[in-house]
Amino acid sequence: MSTSLQFWKPGTLGPGSSLDRISGEEGGLLASAIPLQAQSIQAQRDRLPIAKHKDNLVYCVENHQVVIVVGQTGCGKTTQIPQYLHETGWSTGGRVIACTQPRRVAVTSVAARTAYEMGSVAGEEVGYTIRFEDVSTKELTRICYMTDGVLFREALLDPLLSRFSVIMVDEAHERSVYTDLLLAILKKVCRKRPSLRIIVSSATLDATAFLEFFSSLPDPIDSIIVSLEGRAYPVQMAYLEEPTEDYVRKAVETVISIHGQHGKGDILVFLTGREEIDRCLEELVDGISSLPEKRLKLRPMALHSGLTMAEQMEVFEPSPSDSRKVVVATNIAEVRMYDGSVGLSSLKVVPISQASAIQRAGRAGRTSEGLCYRLYTFSDYNELPSVTMPEITRTELSSAILQLKALGIDNFMKLQWLTIPPSESIAQSLSSLIIHSVIDNDGRLTSLGTKVAEIPLDVKAACVLLDSQKFRCGEEILTIIAMTAIQDVFIIPAGAAGATAELERRKFTAEEGDHLTLLNAYNAFVGHGQSSSWCKSHALSFRALSRAVSIRSQLKKYMKRFDVQIESCQGDAKRLRQCLVNGYKQNGARWIADGTYRSIRGNTVLHVHPNSTLFTRKPSSGWVIFHDIEETKKIQMSIITEVEPEWLLTQENEPHAS
Repeated sequence: MSTSLQFWKPGTLGPGSSLDRISGEEGGLLASAIPLQAQSIQAQRDRLPIAKHKDNLVYCVENHQVVIVVGQTGCGKTTQIPQYLHETGWSTGGRVIACTQPRRVAVTSVAARTAYEMGSVAGEEVGYTIRFEDVSTKELTRICYMTDGVLFREALLDPLLSRFSVIMVDEAHERSVYTDLLLAILKKVCRKRPSLRIIVSSATLDATAFLEFFSSLPDPIDSIIVSLEGRAYPVQMAYLEEPTEDYVRKAVETVISIHGQHGKGDILVFLTGREEIDRCLEELVDGISSLPEKRLKLRPMALHSGLTMAEQMEVFEPSPSDSRKVVVATNIAEVRMYDGSVGLSSLKVVPISQASAIQRAGRAGRTSEGLCYRLYTFSDYNELPSVTMPEITRTELSSAILQLKALGIDNFMKLQWLTIPPSESIAQSLSSLIIHSVIDNDGRLTSLGTKVAEIPLDVKAACVLLDSQKFRCGEEILTIIAMTAIQDVFIIPAGAAGATAELERRKFTAEEGDHLTLLNAYNAFVGHGQSSSWCKSHALSFRALSRAVSIRSQLKKYMKRFDVQIESCQGDAKRLRQCLVNGYKQNGARWIADGTYRSIRGNTVLHVHPNSTLFTRKPSSGWVIFHDIEETKKIQMSIITEVEPEWLLTQENEPHAS
């Protein structure tokens, strides 16, 4: 129901143009890698719709502390506004202009584009910072793109965010948890720093909510709305007459129909996840092989966060004159939902909102008129929610609440929120923080909590990391936590190749479960010189493992900073699993005779994810812990390890002698 498909008419994605932005699951909004053109970079900038508003924007920033900018995606606000401010002196004297994004791939891509327009490369005058990666320098960087979570964490070290002259919160309409938290903190900072300027950028017309937030009593802040003219052409809409039972198959049929009926122009398909993308691409390849020979070739391409940056950016290259791209991309329909009644947070596939559907359709009308095929009925569209629920109303808040406490904010209900989080979510999160000993029974931050708040991990993983000294297994826990922070380590394609890849994966399998299996894969990768060719022959992702090496190195710095002794357990799997239980004691589940599991909290029915090493066998103890859960047609546990029940029943698990 959340699937749609766009078609650009001739010239919109051919040579000299670009696919401007695509919504991604983890990667989020990917900014385009605009091809080199005959005209100068300045001429390209001058053609953007935002260019005519430059003087007015700069004037408003000079004269108002908060400027709310409303403009369609593609008008140029993300790359141009920071440059306008830089050009007019807002980055002199060592000051920095910050621009936040909800997702990390958007950060890296817009930083690269902005640096290119300024005649440099990312890491110099224009830099970026995402979790576990800082490509900026104190001496050179004057414009810094970052995720909103990174900037919020910076407030832990510098509550007044004193090095920034302007902070632009981009894509604020997406209402991520850290966007809402950041806006609440910035409102407090504005009162302390009248010279600070805040720009809130949104692609929707719901700007009045942001204006009311900053201008509401008590202590209203001088705010103004600036509306930008977008660049949009007419988009013809098409709906299904009857609902389809298989929208992936329908997407394939629609693509092939477009290819047969229309001339030049590229196609973009939105699906909800990588599994559907892989299936769609396979069916497209099969469908293309049965088509009669045509002048235009169809080039199916994937776009999701599991790809390398080079693979993602290849999508934005202009199509050759004899071919048409069909890009199959993830969207933001898969969202994390928190059920306070059982204390579990999971990924669910939910219908998008009408606002998201309208914004998505607009991508087909960026440089000329286009077509949008919604693979659901018009009546279904009318039943969609008008806007997407803010993430803060539907997600687990332990990490966010802990960081607020680290900032000295204890009364969450008195904090001025854009949207107040449910009291049940706050209560459950406080309970979880007490269980993990990061706050005491009176709600005060403990010494452990102060450390956990600084580590860029969720509370459970950070507690495991700091607890590893007690179990004398820091070397291995560092690796395991780094490996759980990445995705898709094992590459298991469909068909015969998948069977071969599965045999390769079994070489690393530990009978205790997935955490130790990940440890084995990492150790083998490092032991073989971090070789890409070795990864390829063993069905492992070189990109994912290389990132795990980098993350591990950075986490090790936190352990050294907090004087956590790092030892090896010398292969003692029992100590490792006991340490994991201490952090994930709330993520326990017991095996049931029908092959399912029941969670410790809420007695929820859980299934084992097919990618788990425990998918086809029962744990001898009958008990497991899991790293995460996701929900499609059923709730599935991922990254699972067998544990002993007495470890889960003990409030503070102590290491046993081997």
